Amino acid sequence: MALPVVAIIGRPNVGKSTLFNRLAGRRIAIVSDIAGTTRDRVSIDAEWGRHRYLIVDTAGVEDRPHDELMWDDIRAQVEIALNQADAIIFAVDVNDGITDADEDAADMVRRSGKPTVLAANKADTLSREDMIYEFYSLGLGEPHPISAYHDTGIGDLMQSVFEQLPPFEDDPIGKNSIRVAIAGRPNAGKSALFNAITGEKRAVVSPVAGTTRDTVDSLFDYEGTRLTFLDTAGLRKRGAVEPGIEKYSTIRSIGAIERCYVAVLVLDATEFVTAQDQHIGGYIDDASRAAIVVVNKWDLAPELGLDRAEAIEAVRNRFKFIPEVPVVFTSALTGWGVDKLLPTILDVYDEFSKQMPRADVSRVIFDAMGENPLPGFGSRRPRIYRCIQSRTSPPTFEFTARNPELIHFSYRRYLENQLREQFGFMGSPIRMSFQAREDE
Repeated sequence: MALPVVAIIGRPNVGKSTLFNRLAGRRIAIVSDIAGTTRDRVSIDAEWGRHRYLIVDTAGVEDRPHDELMWDDIRAQVEIALNQADAIIFAVDVNDGITDADEDAADMVRRSGKPTVLAANKADTLSREDMIYEFYSLGLGEPHPISAYHDTGIGDLMQSVFEQLPPFEDDPIGKNSIRVAIAGRPNAGKSALFNAITGEKRAVVSPVAGTTRDTVDSLFDYEGTRLTFLDTAGLRKRGAVEPGIEKYSTIRSIGAIERCYVAVLVLDATEFVTAQDQHIGGYIDDASRAAIVVVNKWDLAPELGLDRAEAIEAVRNRFKFIPEVPVVFTSALTGWGVDKLLPTILDVYDEFSKQMPRADVSRVIFDAMGENPLPGFGSRRPRIYRCIQSRTSPPTFEFTARNPELIHFSYRRYLENQLREQFGFMGSPIRMSFQAREDE
């Protein structure tokens, strides 16, 4: 499922960016007393308790904008944030009371129909908390007194936010199907590949980079298996993302990667593996999704002087964080090689979702420790008592150990390699957790 999106909306200088930084856990948004400092949205994955979500900061909604030339663009971005949000935090300043800009921004939020929690910011003292009641007239529910700067009232605010969010279930189109995200740099041929697979012209194909602005879903039946393809907007490096709609497209693309089972990373054979490709591979790795690398435009390989074996080696060297990632060569323009992609998706999904017998897992781990014993640190020695596969998609292994903090990263990687050698997990991440035994 996609991460829920929570957007912070309000007029300028009510403390939206301070609240964003508080929720993000670090200073990301620029905080300034100058109204209108935040012109584009800033977003980041965040956690609150057991909840993971995307928090989005937005430009302030003004009744008399200080920058008339930019206001149309700013307002359009705020409206996009409202459309994409699953819940809204509407921020006001208790010291200023209700202003015309508050009324204007509240009207936008009410029209969106999204679940909204009202944050009465800068309520630093009891006397200021008593000033929150006039904000009931905005029609956005009960005001929550908070101080983003002093970190007070934030817990109650976020509890209310997550109570407002509806249950996040799989999209109806994606139920009982394998969700596949097609990701890559702008103009790598993602939409052409998407159309070649599904046999219908759902995505707009254009030589202009960045044509796809949103995620397109298409349900497809392959040999009795339902596949849901998610075509995404092209992802650039963070510093290369242009202001405006493209930034929101990035949120949706990352969301598509989060809710897929298999991510197909499309490379352009004319440019091959770039730093941007690795950056997108990092998103896939962070989301713990299974992966396939498609080298598109391979019909140009002869004139580019590219060799298939060398290309596979180069891909695997650059994507070492996706072990044994399958590499498929295609020409979406002609349809060549596309037929090999679908069975590869099924194979990788099987690896991603398979459950290994408990006895076999224990045998592999204890045989590995017999061949290469755990190193000790002075009088303290780590010891592994048990290992089980606790879940699939992604395959997750839980180790019960003594002094688990002493098990070095290199030894953990050794154990992962042993699991892969015995069980495969081609193109799939492996999660490993090490916990102390309760009686120690």
